[in-house]
Amino acid sequence: MAVTLKQIAELAGVSRGTVDRALYDRGRVNPEVAAHIKQIAAELGYQPNRAGRALALAKNPIRIGVIIQSVETPFIQLVLEGVHAAADELGEMGVQVMIRQIQSIDIPAVQRTMDELVEAGCGGIALLPAESSALRIKIRRLHEERQLPIVTFNSDIADTPRLCFVGLNNRLSGQTAAGLMHAIVHRPGPVLAITGHKDKRAMQERANGFNEEIRTAYPSLTALPTEYCYDDAARAYDITRRAASHYSSLAGILICTNGQDGVCRALAERGLTGKIPVIGYDLTPDNCNNLRSGRVDFLLGQDSFSQGYRPIMLLFDYLFTGKAPESEYVYTDIVIKTRYLV
Repeated sequence: MAVTLKQIAELAGVSRGTVDRALYDRGRVNPEVAAHIKQIAAELGYQPNRAGRALALAKNPIRIGVIIQSVETPFIQLVLEGVHAAADELGEMGVQVMIRQIQSIDIPAVQRTMDELVEAGCGGIALLPAESSALRIKIRRLHEERQLPIVTFNSDIADTPRLCFVGLNNRLSGQTAAGLMHAIVHRPGPVLAITGHKDKRAMQERANGFNEEIRTAYPSLTALPTEYCYDDAARAYDITRRAASHYSSLAGILICTNGQDGVCRALAERGLTGKIPVIGYDLTPDNCNNLRSGRVDFLLGQDSFSQGYRPIMLLFDYLFTGKAPESEYVYTDIVIKTRYLV
């Protein structure tokens, strides 16, 4: 049964009108009384209804910024579906979600866009970052000077006062890939992890988790040094072709990022499709076609929709009700797909 303002008022020993003013920040309420009311509401799990939210937002409009990099990649296009769904849902209540898309990884563009969104009145920013000391300093400065809440998604950035991270537990997913690889390899030998950008933490963690698990848990396999294709299928093709030529006993390939078509093409040209297992990431249309055709053995999904949707909704709850995320890490599911389940 839904919690009502009357119930909160009775527990707080105040009028229903006082509860209304405290929860929706409309009118003068003693700060200690307001804090007590909000604490009771949080303990009871009170959720403001849409009509009440819309009325409050009409008086105190909220703007939320979204900065998303690598928009040219198929996976990020899936993430954008979640971003737009959240923007449409909140837009019905008068919340403005300002979406800024950036090609590839461009830290200076991200910094400029953060300033633009702050100047436009955004009370919080959902950010797909990359590893960068300059960006780390920028996040700290916005926190110190403006108390700006920032939620990172898809890829995290360490040692910053961001509100939380929404995305895959990438190290665990890499370990999962190692277990799958060990289960399907045809012979002992070296295995290769191909990842994307060196300055994108998510990609590094996937490859690191994979390689470390191979080294510690599966002695019949050897983890080769990680290769970087920078989300480019042509580079992934060249990396795969060289590896297959240099290591005649190559036992398997993990492709942690975009570029799976390049891996599949290089193996097909050498007649190695099905002989060297391939594990990839993300349920994009092309990747799913490769899985169905047998050119890829497993795909690891990471709930792209939630990675776009949840950061915006978490920021809205924080800005509107003061409710912080329950955890610093809001992990999305690790999904394992075979050709029969895609």
